[in-house]
Amino acid sequence: MDTISINLLVFLVGSSFVAAFIDSVVGGGGLISLPALLIAGLPPAMALGTNKMAAVMGSLTSSFTFLRSGKIDTGLIRYLFPLSLCGSVLGVYVVRQLPSEFLKPLLIVLLLAVLIYTIFRKGFGEASTYQGMSRRRGIISGCLVLGVGFYDGFFGPGTGTFFLFGFLMLGFDFVMAAGNARALNFASNLAAVIAFGLSGLINYHIALPMGVAMVVGAWAGSKLALSKGVTYVRPLFIAVTIVLIGKTLFDLLTSK
Repeated sequence: MDTISINLLVFLVGSSFVAAFIDSVVGGGGLISLPALLIAGLPPAMALGTNKMAAVMGSLTSSFTFLRSGKIDTGLIRYLFPLSLCGSVLGVYVVRQLPSEFLKPLLIVLLLAVLIYTIFRKGFGEASTYQGMSRRRGIISGCLVLGVGFYDGFFGPGTGTFFLFGFLMLGFDFVMAAGNARALNFASNLAAVIAFGLSGLINYHIALPMGVAMVVGAWAGSKLALSKGVTYVRPLFIAVTIVLIGKTLFDLLTSK
């Protein structure tokens, strides 16, 4: 599928903008962009690769926007970035050997735990209480990032949510956590893009215009998050987590 109609291209570009707008802050943009590619008629594997190619352009833009505004802890991310990248590479390799569908029930449980904790813990993420990284917390954080990076390469849905929640648990506020999460999500996406590209599973005729739309959407979404702060990011995080739970549960029930 090398050429597409103008109407279909407009649909994909519009979907990409909305997906990146949401994804730039709390993740979950694939809930919009991936189904759009499947509707366009791309085979599932090609749709995944094409979506990742476009998404990595959006995640780079949002990471850069947060970085310029001082909302990324560069000292911490320098340590964690390669771990996310390596974890994703390993996940991409393993998923070729094993099916990933068995992770769906576990994903629902983990997302429910994240949702309940976020809703019922008063003041969670409203103000930063992060005071640096001890050796013990550094090791635990490194293992968790490696694990989430692996998960992104192996399966994917909810990766941005887990990264963001992890930074909230470290004591970052929602906006700083979102910036740090986008940087690590860019690393895990990059590894997947390389793997899909080497396998010939990216339609560049579609990925590039979608990527441009995602650059614009990611910039707009990041700017809004930076201007509105926690009052915008927290409810969006909760809403996207609920949608992720519903989508995963629906897929699990309809696949039987």
